[in-house]
Amino acid sequence: MTTESANNASKIALITGASRGLGRNAAIALARRGVDVILTYHSNRSEADAAVAEIQALGRKAVALQLDAGNVASFGGFADEIRRVLHAQWNRERFDHLVNNAGSGYHASFEETTEAGFDDMCNVHFKGVYFLTQTLLPLIRDGGRIVNISSGLARFSLPGYAAYAAMKGAIEVLTRYLAKELGPRGIAVNAVASGAIETDFGDGAVRDNPELNRFIASMTAMGRAGVPDDIGPMIASLLDDANRWVTGQRIEASGGTLL
Repeated sequence: MTTESANNASKIALITGASRGLGRNAAIALARRGVDVILTYHSNRSEADAAVAEIQALGRKAVALQLDAGNVASFGGFADEIRRVLHAQWNRERFDHLVNNAGSGYHASFEETTEAGFDDMCNVHFKGVYFLTQTLLPLIRDGGRIVNISSGLARFSLPGYAAYAAMKGAIEVLTRYLAKELGPRGIAVNAVASGAIETDFGDGAVRDNPELNRFIASMTAMGRAGVPDDIGPMIASLLDDANRWVTGQRIEASGGTLL
């Protein structure tokens, strides 16, 4: 344990895309475990402020910062902002956990996938994760944790998700390489692959389309679609010291979809 960590009882997690959906749920779950949170949002400041207020109501510190997770050129300035916030709010130089969660959906057949759509998926879900993690590495405490969010679609195939799922497959390979290369620093790196969850992701299709929801339930061992509370607390538990020996793993939380 570093002197910095030993002198600060609370841990700090940085979660991208945590103003809503699974990222927000994970942030709240971490706050309930006594972890402070730096969360990022893309454009909706009011949702980010509401998430900060909810975390603060749990007695934890929270800060919201704007980030375009697909704009690699902005990452240096974002890292500078993280340094400023760490010093001002926590009197620290490093944070403990990074959760690469930010992203959006894309549904198109292989034949109908556009180059622009493909590039957007790559920039946010793969290239952005790769270089944001690289940029933030000096700010992550030795012995910390990284969680990359993947998808069940990297294991099973459903028409219309080729581009999105391909990026998640790349993230799972990257996760193993990060675990290998960051092991000497005691940093555990894992991928969490969620199944279909009732959020506003993909325009809320799983949540709002009864036919799709029933279809997902019919092919899931647990007999229903997932909800955010199935994922957020699981991510929070993976960041706990009790799981310090788990690294380089793809952990699927899908309720047993298409077993």
